[in-house]
Amino acid sequence: MRASLIQLAVSEAEPPDERRARAAALVRGRAGDDLVVLPELWPLGGFAYDAWSAGAEPLDGPTADAMSAAARDAGVWLHAGSVVERDPDGPIYNTSLLFDPAGELRHTYRKIHRFGFDSGEAVAMGAGREVVAAPTPYGTLGLATCYDLRFPELFRALLDAGAEILVVPAAWPARRAAHWTLLARARAVEEQAYVLACNTAGTHGGVEQAGRSLVVDPWGEVLAEAGTGEEVLTVEFDPAAVAGARTDFPVLRDRLLGVPVPVRR
Repeated sequence: MRASLIQLAVSEAEPPDERRARAAALVRGRAGDDLVVLPELWPLGGFAYDAWSAGAEPLDGPTADAMSAAARDAGVWLHAGSVVERDPDGPIYNTSLLFDPAGELRHTYRKIHRFGFDSGEAVAMGAGREVVAAPTPYGTLGLATCYDLRFPELFRALLDAGAEILVVPAAWPARRAAHWTLLARARAVEEQAYVLACNTAGTHGGVEQAGRSLVVDPWGEVLAEAGTGEEVLTVEFDPAAVAGARTDFPVLRDRLLGVPVPVRR
């Protein structure tokens, strides 16, 4: 399997429409890949709180339209990162979009854990309620977003839902870059799964982004890691290594605690 993480630079200097067009061109350039991943909230910026309400869009809005066409043109599975979703009957959400190679929107995931404590995302957005596992020809993708990395119980739920490849778009700040790498590796080791963690570059909302997107294997080894600027990180790996790791080191069968949660497939 070949996957590319597009570590897109995000700044207020570039209008969202121009960034959508640029991101679509980068996706089209990945024809021949199996999976392409974009970061969290890249159309507006993960810390651009003031832009969220006015820039929120429905699931058939301009970002979805552009990403659907790009996925179809490139013939790839596309995790298009996340957008500020406008729910006509509720609040705004931080929602990830997964397209198949025909450009069909196959899965969405509303971020469960909202960052900001008493400000920002934590008060401006609604919280997702569903764990989402997405079957693909290459294995089941477990969907999570940024701050979710700090909550291992979500990843245990994804494991129980059959996830073999954990896809985590993010807008993770530079000042906590060490946590980003540490937590991505920890989630891979815990679930004996691949982790594809795609971050933003640049600065938005006055917050410098960490970059350093990475792909981690089921043993916690970093297969590839980006720098801090805009970059396309491409890696080839064998999804069958997940089953191999779980067989060779069967730690997961010794679990004693766990509570089933609702899962959407």
